[in-house]
Amino acid sequence: MSAVVIKGWCPGALRPMCSGDGLLVRIRPHGGRLDAKQAAGIAALAERYGNGLIDLTNRANLQIRGVSEEGHQLVIEELSRLHLLDPDPGSEARRNVLVTPFRSASDDSCVLAADLEQRLVIGPASLPTKFGFAVDCGTQRALAGASADIRIERGIAGELIVRADGVEHGCPVAPGEAVKVALALAEWFVNSGGAKSGRGRMAAHIRAGADLPPEFRGQLEPACRTAAPRPGLYPQGAMVGAAFGQLTHAALAYLAGCAQGLRMTPWRMILAEGLREMPQCEGLITQAADPILRVVACSGAPACGAAHADTRALAAALAPHITAGESLHVSGCAKGCAHSPRAALTLVATTEGFDLVRGGSTHDAPTLRGLSAGHMIADHSVLTRER
Repeated sequence: MSAVVIKGWCPGALRPMCSGDGLLVRIRPHGGRLDAKQAAGIAALAERYGNGLIDLTNRANLQIRGVSEEGHQLVIEELSRLHLLDPDPGSEARRNVLVTPFRSASDDSCVLAADLEQRLVIGPASLPTKFGFAVDCGTQRALAGASADIRIERGIAGELIVRADGVEHGCPVAPGEAVKVALALAEWFVNSGGAKSGRGRMAAHIRAGADLPPEFRGQLEPACRTAAPRPGLYPQGAMVGAAFGQLTHAALAYLAGCAQGLRMTPWRMILAEGLREMPQCEGLITQAADPILRVVACSGAPACGAAHADTRALAAALAPHITAGESLHVSGCAKGCAHSPRAALTLVATTEGFDLVRGGSTHDAPTLRGLSAGHMIADHSVLTRER
């Protein structure tokens, strides 16, 4: 069987996950980039073997949705021809590498990411599947808010540093030593008990009292972080989004046909290389002030078997009523898969309706319980009205 029904791990291409609409086949682009042929190939696979929908994940990956058991092997064969497969499921699971989409040829990001990916093929063997690396070597840090456990980035004075997530400062490294030091830090994480029962994250390990060895502590402050990117034109090309991070196969094929290549991002957006005008295609978000960017929602019912409600229909209806600068997270269950941090407003679907959490996450105590979707759409002030 292709699918393995296990919760708490990340799917891949070789090890897909079964969801309510079929198999989720996750594709990890090498170096965070797809060339035009690869992007067009993924679009064609989604149309032919999936349900035509492609997710953009917060790990800068893509997921083809709705693949059947019978179609999975054919998808794998085509991904292999497109050079988008790993040697085996273990190396695929370890290759969680974010690369800044704002990289340049002179900042070492591409070289370091390629070296890191190559070395992760052989280890460390016991890293949790959600453990990840960020290669963010520009003069400003674009990935500071993205999920990663070990970061290769610039210090405030321009030095290359390696920093454990959860500590403020990093240790200086030469470009040729950066990946070696990052992997040694990952080995320490495993050997010091950070990967218990196949799970664990660096920041939580350090908060729990793990004593970071002196060679990894460092005293260098990382460079300033950039503002959160929005749709628009950048020196590298056009940044576009998709509602709830989900593209149609037609939208991906369109981007493949007009861009030099596609750089994936952890913000559920794509940077289309070389474009000097914003692309115009149904399903793409091209305006920085689009209200749909204020809401996050998981796939919901019926796509996810654990969800208690259609989350995205409700989120889309409420989006125009969310104040600029605030955020709404609509979750189909208490797991909060689409957004683990706090949000100004969080709605959690239950068997009794929606629970409302203000200024928290799906794991916090709700302010109101049992709200119906119809009630909130008819009177959206219930979300902000104090009771």
